[in-house]
Amino acid sequence: MPEQKQQPFTNFIVRAIIGSAMIFFVNEFLSAQGITVQVGLNPWTVLTSGILGTPGVALLYGISFYGIM
Repeated sequence: MPEQKQQPFTNFIVRAIIGSAMIFFVNEFLSAQGITVQVGLNPWTVLTSGILGTPGVALLYGISFYGIM
């Protein structure tokens, strides 16, 4: 039973780490292409990517792109 209770927490940590890495590398890629849209790495973005995963990262970039329109 204790292993089943750790699974959601472990999934959250894995998604948060992968999401933070995705944000970092997408920011680097966009700046190399001359696009000034960036998502900051802060507790809110890590929390969003940890809860929502890859769609959460896409949501953060969508909000950022919408903000420059």
